[in-house]
Amino acid sequence: MPPELPKPNFFDSVFLFIKKFKIVIIYSIAILFLAIIFYILSWSAPKNFPTGSIYDLKSGQTLSVVSDNFLQSNIIRSEFWFKSFVYIFSSGKSTLIEGDYAMQKKENVITLAWRVTHGKLDVLPVRVTITEGMDSYQIADLLASKFPSFNKNTFLTLVQTEKLEGYLFPDTYFLMPNMTEEQIIEIMNNNFNKKIQTESADIAKFGKSESDVIKIASILEGEGRTIETRETIAGILWKRIALGMPLQVDASFKYIDEMDGKPVSTFTSDDLKIASPYNSYTNTGLPPTPISNPGLETINDAINPIKTSYLYYLTDKDGNMHYATTFAEHEANILKYLQ
Repeated sequence: MPPELPKPNFFDSVFLFIKKFKIVIIYSIAILFLAIIFYILSWSAPKNFPTGSIYDLKSGQTLSVVSDNFLQSNIIRSEFWFKSFVYIFSSGKSTLIEGDYAMQKKENVITLAWRVTHGKLDVLPVRVTITEGMDSYQIADLLASKFPSFNKNTFLTLVQTEKLEGYLFPDTYFLMPNMTEEQIIEIMNNNFNKKIQTESADIAKFGKSESDVIKIASILEGEGRTIETRETIAGILWKRIALGMPLQVDASFKYIDEMDGKPVSTFTSDDLKIASPYNSYTNTGLPPTPISNPGLETINDAINPIKTSYLYYLTDKDGNMHYATTFAEHEANILKYLQ
């Protein structure tokens, strides 16, 4: 009989178990590491994923076209894996559902393939607040900061062509990122038409056209801070129009700068020489269009002017208003409060 082998003691058994388990751990870590590398190189979102953009998947676009566009746009890393998952999720039919797909955040190729085969657009409304007194140039800048695909030039051209400066109602809007510039303008203008109805009877009673009232209100947004100052300035401006005097409002030069594509600068005496129909010092009457988009409160101020003997006003460095009846008094105020 062969000699009986000694039975391993408890400690030997534990050592062998740990040795085998250690090998399993090493192999598991290696496999996990390779899986992570594979995921990063093939399935994860690219580093330069276009977060915040919209992809317009048009009707009739083939899987090859979409996968190539996704690759070129840094939406996916691998056309092979994108196509593979599309085939899986569409039961081998490579069916894509058209629509505007929002790339709100980085997504892996599996999620993207699922979305385009199930029509998950994920387009969420964006909150945009247009404050009273913003003009179309400021609105365009704000919208461009919210929507990467927004075209400022298209927006401004539409506003100017349709003569809608002053008629884009300042309000809080919830806009879809895939809206066109024309659709956004329509929403804001429709809102104006709806809100102005509350003032229509009072405007008619005041005896001025809605167009003239909106122009005055658009000026008041830049000239007065409170209801009282705006109503007092409104009285001065309507009186100047009746007398055939230039309005002489500094706010008009801010609008001229924006129209000319210049940085808005502090009003200086050189501005008086600018050749523009919006130059309120060299032209009499109202400007060709409003110079901002006023709110209802300021529109109401325009038709409720405070009658005074004043013909002149200025704002000092602290924002306080100072009025004068004669030009001599006005010059004295300039020396006292602005020098």
